[in-house]
Amino acid sequence: MALSEVLVDELRDMYSAENQLIKALPKLAKGAKNEALRSLFAAHLEETKGQVERLKQVFEVLDEKPTGEHCNGMEGVVEEGADALEKDEEGASFDSGIIGAALRTEHYEIAGYTATIAMATTLGLSDVAGLLTENLNEELAAAKKILAAAQPILKEAANEPEQEKKPKTGKEKYSDKKSKEDEKKAAPALNR
Repeated sequence: MALSEVLVDELRDMYSAENQLIKALPKLAKGAKNEALRSLFAAHLEETKGQVERLKQVFEVLDEKPTGEHCNGMEGVVEEGADALEKDEEGASFDSGIIGAALRTEHYEIAGYTATIAMATTLGLSDVAGLLTENLNEELAAAKKILAAAQPILKEAANEPEQEKKPKTGKEKYSDKKSKEDEKKAAPALNR
């Protein structure tokens, strides 16, 4: 497979990722307790729509269609965001979980854009690299804004009393089981 084909596959993955976020961001905005966080998610939704439009421009330049790949990685990250929204936490502790999910999302996108920019640059596609760099810069800025908004929320959460442990839900039990399986599978490699 040629690098140009790998680039198109990666770009389709990013296109899928951004489209998944267009559906997920309103849920995060609605679920966040902190007003600054809600506003950030709403603003980033508009940026994400612009990123999708830039990706469409990239595909026009490449004379390729944008669909054809589903981003499983983003699907997993979005699922983590949905899990954070289902937590029984209250107040700032609840928003702390959403912040973690949001930052994982931004860093996933940052990695994707960094890789595709490197590929486009290697292929001499400066116009494509330029459009992707605009998206990357927005993602970097979004991550910084989330971190800035997180500081007072995390400080507030640190001062909240611990909640009484409740019985685990079925989903939490399943996650706990999978975590133990992950640890067991990794153990032989750690003991080398």
